[in-house]
Amino acid sequence: MDSLDELTHELFTFFNGFSSWENSVIKTSELSVSEAHAIEILGTHGQMKMKTLAGHLGVTTGTTTVTVDRLEKKDYARREAVKEDRRIHLITLTQKGQQAFAEHHQYHSNLTEQILSVLSVEENQQLINILKKINAEAF
Repeated sequence: MDSLDELTHELFTFFNGFSSWENSVIKTSELSVSEAHAIEILGTHGQMKMKTLAGHLGVTTGTTTVTVDRLEKKDYARREAVKEDRRIHLITLTQKGQQAFAEHHQYHSNLTEQILSVLSVEENQQLINILKKINAEAF
């Protein structure tokens, strides 16, 4: 197996493992994966415009609108029009949304600790640097 095939295999294995883990966490709640991701971003960054949330999620504002609609129906988030420009809406987590963020974020922290437990301090820093580079230049 050449290095390209080996890397492809390892990325595929990691993605499947992470996806399986995330789906098992989500199954314990009433949230979809896209809803949980929106909550994670809002919990991390705070109140934001629909367009900004869409950018963080890497999807269109139309897709984000559907996700926020569902979060509002489930009382995880609320949308407020900006007084100066009613076309602009700010999305905020409700108390229920903040609680879901805290729980979901703890799951992510636990997974990160599990991953880091098999790496040395130097490897940990190398992984961070590599992921930063990939995220900045490839996506």
